[in-house]
Amino acid sequence: MSQARVAEILAAALLELGRAQTSPVLEEIRVRYLGKKGLLTQLLRSLSTLPASERREVGLLANEAKARIEATLRDRLAALQAEERRRVLLSDRPDLTLPGRRPPLGRLHPLTQVLDEIIEIFIGLGFAVAEGPEVESDFYNFEALNLPKDHPARDMQDTFYLSDEVLLRTHTSPVQIRTMQAERPPVRIIAPGKVYRRDADITHSPMFHQVEGLAVDRGISMGDLKGTLELFAREMFGPESRIRFRPSFFPFTEPSAEVDVLCFLCQGTGCRVCKLSGWLEILGSGMVHPEVLRGVGYDPEEVTGFAFGMGVERIAMLKYGIDDIRLFFESDLRFLTQF
Repeated sequence: MSQARVAEILAAALLELGRAQTSPVLEEIRVRYLGKKGLLTQLLRSLSTLPASERREVGLLANEAKARIEATLRDRLAALQAEERRRVLLSDRPDLTLPGRRPPLGRLHPLTQVLDEIIEIFIGLGFAVAEGPEVESDFYNFEALNLPKDHPARDMQDTFYLSDEVLLRTHTSPVQIRTMQAERPPVRIIAPGKVYRRDADITHSPMFHQVEGLAVDRGISMGDLKGTLELFAREMFGPESRIRFRPSFFPFTEPSAEVDVLCFLCQGTGCRVCKLSGWLEILGSGMVHPEVLRGVGYDPEEVTGFAFGMGVERIAMLKYGIDDIRLFFESDLRFLTQF
């Protein structure tokens, strides 16, 4: 009777395995026949109750049945898993007729956009673009600009010194000196580039960008400077823009002036951006100091000139209403994609 029971369990298990269509069903069959309380497992545990003459033969048949069920289970599982993978691949098969996903397109950095706009405005006024080294000598960065070593105005700039005579330029004014040494008047250039100062907060960065301008020729006056900057303000901030000059001091210009633009948010009535003054400071300017002209071999009795300098980050912050300069350098796409 036990031999017939083994054959019955084996036949039933093989039939169910042959009909199973999924891996979870196979697992249920395995538990039903080979689990701790499975039919074949219970039969093997009951061998001790059989007569000694039947125990060996029934045990042999039961173990053969177990091995056959396990082998069939493995083969069936492998076949079902292969079929399941095939179905998944077919269901996930890409539709080659669909258009592909477009990768996000890059854009020019907002500082690059503003710098390009500044350069384009001054090129339209007849200025050429000049460049120079970012690692400068103390002579070109200070002394040639009328700032001798004991000049108190040096304290206005926190400088990165590489040695006693070599430094990272604190402005692009050295480009003006190099240009005047290499060319005779008339000279009309702008000098865009990176500059470096030991300063860092929400409105200052250790590295930032400047655009400085220089025009030297016979008969140049403050009126030429004012007309140039008025046109720049209208082009950069809108046709309703107005500027004003405030007396100031720079060692390399005389007279010197700070230039403000009418607040483009409140139109002069006063707001948070302009600190209720109605005006926004945008740059420094003035007539080139006669000593600077003499230093490059120009005769200040024959030629005069004006110079100005602006921070690109400052212009961009005013133009777009940005209150933290560090946003320009953090590569945060949430910020950059707005431009």
